[in-house]
Amino acid sequence: MMKSLLAAVACVLFVAASPLKNGYEVGDTVADFKLKNVNGKMVSLSDYASAKGVIVIFDCNTCPYSKAYNERILELNKNYASKGFPVVAIQPNDPAISPGDSFEKMAEQAERKKYDFPYLFDETQSVAKAFGATNTPHVFLLKNNGGKFSVAYIGAIDDAPRDAAGVSKKYVEEAIDAILGSKEVPSTKTKAIGCTIKWKNA
Repeated sequence: MMKSLLAAVACVLFVAASPLKNGYEVGDTVADFKLKNVNGKMVSLSDYASAKGVIVIFDCNTCPYSKAYNERILELNKNYASKGFPVVAIQPNDPAISPGDSFEKMAEQAERKKYDFPYLFDETQSVAKAFGATNTPHVFLLKNNGGKFSVAYIGAIDDAPRDAAGVSKKYVEEAIDAILGSKEVPSTKTKAIGCTIKWKNA
């Protein structure tokens, strides 16, 4: 009786001491979301049910790292959307803290840079929190498993956040190429280098 009681207490203490999960990990199934695109239309993850996967990138207008990666993100969509992996960019910053990331400024950026992929506004920041995004840019490569998307890679686009000329490892491209070739993703997680997301004041 005493052993059972002690075991129960130990179990409760273990659960209480376990850290709360903070966002998706590789292999997790991603919940559907719906956010407003810069063209005013709503876009859902489930809209991509026929795609092989989705390159979700938390990004913004103002971060110097986002600016440095802008052309590379356009190239990712250009090279991989036709292979079944389109880019979906999500802007999570609070415009009250970062005015350059307002919805109006997002629309201007998308038009000026000729974005050919959705640029969604995570106004409540709920999607960024669900994913566990921390920086801009921060990539979550999703793989379509029979209509359900799971995380195949989390992290940086490549290993040269400041200068495209210095890239030696293209993490996202290597991950997609591996999936397309039915191989294991060589690196499933890297450190996302960028600016911290500007969260709403509590």
